[in-house]
Amino acid sequence: MPDPAPCRRFALDPTCDIGHPDIMQFETIILGAGAAGMMCATRTGGRTVVLDHAKAPGEKIRISGGGRCNFTNMYAGPENFLSENPHFCKSALSRYTQWDFIDLVSRHSIAYHEKTLGQLFCDNSAKDIISMLRSEMQKAGAELRLETSIQKVSHDGARFVVETEQYGKHQTLKSQNLVLATGGKSIPKMGATGLSYDIARNFGLNILPTRAGLVPFTFRDERFKPLAGTALPVHATANGTRFEEAMLFTHRGLSGPSILQISSYWNEGQPIQINLLPDADPFTALRDKRKTEGRRNTATVLRQLLPGRLADFLADEWALTGNLADQSDKALQQLADRLTHWELTPSGTEGYRTAEVTLGGIDTDALSSKTMEAKSVPGLYAIGEAVDVTGWLGGFNFQWAWSSGWAAGTAISQKS
Repeated sequence: MPDPAPCRRFALDPTCDIGHPDIMQFETIILGAGAAGMMCATRTGGRTVVLDHAKAPGEKIRISGGGRCNFTNMYAGPENFLSENPHFCKSALSRYTQWDFIDLVSRHSIAYHEKTLGQLFCDNSAKDIISMLRSEMQKAGAELRLETSIQKVSHDGARFVVETEQYGKHQTLKSQNLVLATGGKSIPKMGATGLSYDIARNFGLNILPTRAGLVPFTFRDERFKPLAGTALPVHATANGTRFEEAMLFTHRGLSGPSILQISSYWNEGQPIQINLLPDADPFTALRDKRKTEGRRNTATVLRQLLPGRLADFLADEWALTGNLADQSDKALQQLADRLTHWELTPSGTEGYRTAEVTLGGIDTDALSSKTMEAKSVPGLYAIGEAVDVTGWLGGFNFQWAWSSGWAAGTAISQKS
């Protein structure tokens, strides 16, 4: 009979490998203590451990929404997500909806409000959402290990094997289920990597090309530098998809909600179209002003329709000269068309450094849409941003984290 002495410090833990104090057995190991990973842990329950390299869980939750976390959207539905398979997200989103998460928030007495377009934010702090998830994890009996690096992930034929290091100490963890919830590559300064992609690839899953999404555009000539800080409501279009929200000029290019939204639909080298006066008929407005303010310079009149700095910039770029009275209907129509169909070709984006999400990732064809389990690797799950499902700006990506995490966690609990 093996000597149990080496296991004495784990005497209260029946999962300790006798004779191997540095090997711990779990039902489920979740890699990543972000939104999806923590949500999943609230469902899997006991004998679950969540691992993360950070000093605190839910760091992206903490900084989101200006520190108040846009935790979901009242109008969340499959049409608000991008994926090679647009039908994949339907199952999880329909079984754990935005109303389910709102109910959870309400049960924890977290005050919230709608900011605009169905976007729900905490009244107080994003930390309230993190505290709620930690409370639910504790209630389920899930363990959280922070400042833990993943050295190697494999399978020994019976269980998944995760080699870890925490505070300089190496430990091997084994489990029947492994959940990939480390997110994508966006915001690398917070430690984001392609870890989930690497692990999934090593287990034979296909990885679709990734790129930054919900990200500002850049222009090589920094042409908009003089306009930095200027904002206005626009219609922004890329690849036939249009969003109607604010646009912001930056030192490097264009940002703001409308730009971040279309960035997910844009491909390098393609132009975008901007309607600078979405709520006006500029031709009619200019023609009417020609009758009453005809002696005014065209550029001066343009300042009545647009922010001053932008009007001056366009007047210079488009070489607008002469008084308004000198402009024919044809000339006014051409100017109106420019204002409503301003075509620009970005040189690129700011990349993962400022991107809110990562497009692409683990191919949904490799996963069950109901359970998020890999079809070819029993016990392996992928959730959240690591999967090729990307939401619009406005709380949709958090809802995907909640829904996909719930789906995987529920499936695992039902297997137990």
